[in-house]
Amino acid sequence: MNQIRDTYNQEAVKMIPAGRNSYYELLKTSGMAKRARLTTVHGVIETPVFMNVATAGAIKGGLSAGDLESIDTQVMLCNTYHLHVRTGDETIRELGGLHRFTLWKRPILTDSGGFQVFSLAELRHIKEEGVTFHSHVDGAKIFMGPEESMRIQSNLGSTIAMAFDECPPALAERDYVEQSVLRTQRWLVRCQKAMDTFRQEETAVNPHQLLFGINQGAIFPDIRIENAKRISELDLDGYAVGGLAVGETHEQMYDIIEQTTPYLPKDKPTYLMGVGTPENIIEGVARGIDFFDCVYPSRNGRHGNLYTNHGTLRIRNLKYEKDTRPVDPSCGCLVCRRGYSRAYIRHLLKADEALGLRFCVMHNLYFYNHLMQEIRDALDADRFEAWKKRKLEDLAGDPYENS
Repeated sequence: MNQIRDTYNQEAVKMIPAGRNSYYELLKTSGMAKRARLTTVHGVIETPVFMNVATAGAIKGGLSAGDLESIDTQVMLCNTYHLHVRTGDETIRELGGLHRFTLWKRPILTDSGGFQVFSLAELRHIKEEGVTFHSHVDGAKIFMGPEESMRIQSNLGSTIAMAFDECPPALAERDYVEQSVLRTQRWLVRCQKAMDTFRQEETAVNPHQLLFGINQGAIFPDIRIENAKRISELDLDGYAVGGLAVGETHEQMYDIIEQTTPYLPKDKPTYLMGVGTPENIIEGVARGIDFFDCVYPSRNGRHGNLYTNHGTLRIRNLKYEKDTRPVDPSCGCLVCRRGYSRAYIRHLLKADEALGLRFCVMHNLYFYNHLMQEIRDALDADRFEAWKKRKLEDLAGDPYENS
C-alpha cells in the first residue's frame, strides 16, 4: 500500500496541520469574491479554480495528463458513476487508484454519480436507502446510495469526494423539492459516516480523502438557505451549490448563488457544480464561489466553438476558410503560440481529422485555466471589479473583427 500512497505531494502534506486532511486559507476578498488556497495531499489548489472534466478518466479530445499539466490544469474531475460501470472501481483500486491509473499526480475530484443517476437513467426507483436504476451502457440493474457512492469513491482514491445527492429539476414543484432536499440531507449524514469508516481502513487508497456536501433547493431561496444552514453544521471539508444551470435563467441562477453562499462556511471552499460559460464563472466568483467545472470548453471545442479574449469564434464558418491568423493572437496556448491558422484548424475539422478536435479542446481548456489565473491576479491586485467590467465587455465582442 505504500507504493499506492507515493502519489502524495510530500511538500503539500507538510503544510497540512496535524489531525486534518487539508488546509483552506482565505487570502483576500473583494465584496463576496474570495481568493484562497486549498492544500491537499495531492498538492495545492489556488482558487478560484476551474476543474477540467475528465468524466471517464480522460478529456474528450485526446488530451493526456501531460497535456493537462502543460496548460496549467490544477484539478481533474472524474465521475463515479461512469468509472463504476466502466472499467469498474474495484479494478481501478487494484491498479493503485485513480491517480496511478491516469498518471495524474495533482488533485482529482470525483463527482458522486448522483447527477448521472437522475439524468441518464430513464427508469429509476428512489427510496430512502438509495436509487435503483439501469446502466446506460448495458442495461444492468444497479443500486446506488450514500454508502455505495462513498465506497466507489474510496476505491478510486480521489482527493475530493462528493456526497451522494438527488438533483431535482430547477423548475420542479415546491413540495417535491422540499422532500428531495430533506432526503439529500439525510443521505449526507450517511455519506459522512461512511467516509469516516472508509478513511480508517488499513487498505484505504487515500486515507486523507476530503468530503464535500451539496446544497440543493432548486430556485427556492428559503429552501436553499435552510439547507445551507443545516449542512454547514456537519463541518465538512467543503460545500457545493448543486442543481443549477439545469433549466433556470442566468438571472435566477445568479440570484440563488448570491442568496445561498452567505450561509455556507467562509472558512471552507465553495463549489458551483456544472457551471458554466466564462461569463457565468466571472459572475460566480463575484458571488463567493471558489471551484467550478463544466463540459463546455471541451464539448464546444469539439464542435468548433472556440473561446477568445474577444468573444466566441465559430471556426467552421466559411469566413475563416482563408484566415491565416491564429485562433487568438493574444493567447499563449500551444496551438496559438505555434501559429496554427484558423484556416488550417477549420480544414482539420471539416476533414474529420482528430488533430482538429485536439487543437480546439486544448485551446479552450487553456483559455479557461488562464481565465482563472486572470481572476486570481485581479483579486490579488485589488482590482477585481474593474477587471470584471472590462472582461465582460471584451467577451461580448467579435473575434473576427477584434483580433
